[in-house]
Amino acid sequence: MASMATLFVNTPYHSHSFPKPSSAHFAPVLKLSTHLGSKPRNRQRLRISNGLIEPDGGKLAELFVEESKKGETKKKAAALPRIKLSRIDLQWVHVISEGWSSPLRGFMRESEFLQTLHFNSLRLDDGSVVNMSVPIVLAIDDAQKRRIGQSTRVALVDSDDNLIAILKDIEIFKHHKEERIARTWGTTAPGLPYVDQAITNAGNWLIGGDLEVLEPIKYNDGLDRFRLSPAQLRDEFTKRNADAVFAFQLRNPVHNGHALLMTDTRRRLLEMGYKNPILLLHPLGGYTKADDVPLSWRMKQHEKVLEDGVLDPETTVVSIFPSPMHYAGPTEVQWHAKARINAGANFYIVGRDPAGMDHPTEKRDLYDADHGKKVLSMAPGLERLNILPFKVAAYDKTQGKMAFFDPSRPQDFLFISGTKMRTLARNKENPPEGFMCPNGWKVLVNYYDSLVPADNDKVPEAVPA
Repeated sequence: MASMATLFVNTPYHSHSFPKPSSAHFAPVLKLSTHLGSKPRNRQRLRISNGLIEPDGGKLAELFVEESKKGETKKKAAALPRIKLSRIDLQWVHVISEGWSSPLRGFMRESEFLQTLHFNSLRLDDGSVVNMSVPIVLAIDDAQKRRIGQSTRVALVDSDDNLIAILKDIEIFKHHKEERIARTWGTTAPGLPYVDQAITNAGNWLIGGDLEVLEPIKYNDGLDRFRLSPAQLRDEFTKRNADAVFAFQLRNPVHNGHALLMTDTRRRLLEMGYKNPILLLHPLGGYTKADDVPLSWRMKQHEKVLEDGVLDPETTVVSIFPSPMHYAGPTEVQWHAKARINAGANFYIVGRDPAGMDHPTEKRDLYDADHGKKVLSMAPGLERLNILPFKVAAYDKTQGKMAFFDPSRPQDFLFISGTKMRTLARNKENPPEGFMCPNGWKVLVNYYDSLVPADNDKVPEAVPA
């Protein structure tokens, strides 16, 4: 099989919103198993329909400045107060500008912020409700607030002072950090990664408004060709005549249990009557906590999984989801699902403890492992999305491969946690044969080997993606 690099072509983004991609942008499949048993949602049955699901609000929010207006926009921006964006802020501009958060058209104003915090949804002008569970906000400090003064617009620049966007019709309101943290994470315990990175030391004010983005966001890290917008993904699904799109998000390396789950999902969708279900394999590419495997290494690992023939390029589209990671469990998984609606997915696969993490101060999970899938089945604004909880896959010692857990013979199964997997890779030990393709495992070993031990012989934390 061709390498993943050859399966994706470097198609430059144009200056306007969503250019039509080449089909070569896309690659292989991971196929998932789902529990498509009786009721994947409490309020609806699975529906078979033609055509892609509509974006929230009926239309993708395309927020790029037209080519003919760029010169004028730059001139206006030169006279405006400036706000310097952090790396995470820039990732949120990326998310908003491509339409992942449609119908949101910029950083949240106070009414949108409060609806998100307290209702996990936004009510639109026509009375309809769309899901929105994670605040997408921009913080400023007292000095920046004073510089803005009475201006109704501000220029947003990156760390090198390059103009990124104009935020117009602005509204500045108090950043109630404790309320935001408590409502989003369900705790204010110290040690929450996103809180430490983006909230604790952020300004005491939030500034909302509509975005006008000069150019599509690029990171120049060799991975931009994988970052496909919702419009580009929709074009590809249409080209492939997809009658169902099932999305799978991951922030970890792909093992054979993932492949089993995804394969079984597609099989079940075919049994339900779909003719050409397409998998959106969608690794998260924004901020992740320091002990997660960085995006560049994950993509290398995915490439080896493809080369080893675990994935099928005919039935999968591989792309990077640009959102930062909150690790906010059932609250955040709603955002992950909602964003995939805007990319055209009508099925979303959810597993154990989605978007979860260990409790930062106690020896337990922060969230109940089953709450994510239960919340998705009831969440406001996600009624159009079919939620697919999947079966548990584990290593079957009797077969020497990953298989669905059989509770009648628990002694035959080995559960290899992420912690166990990382420990094995750090120690250059091999997992049981059949857990992960050999070349994919070598990438993980090489990643941990690349971390230079500190003086105390402990491996230092990785740099967040």
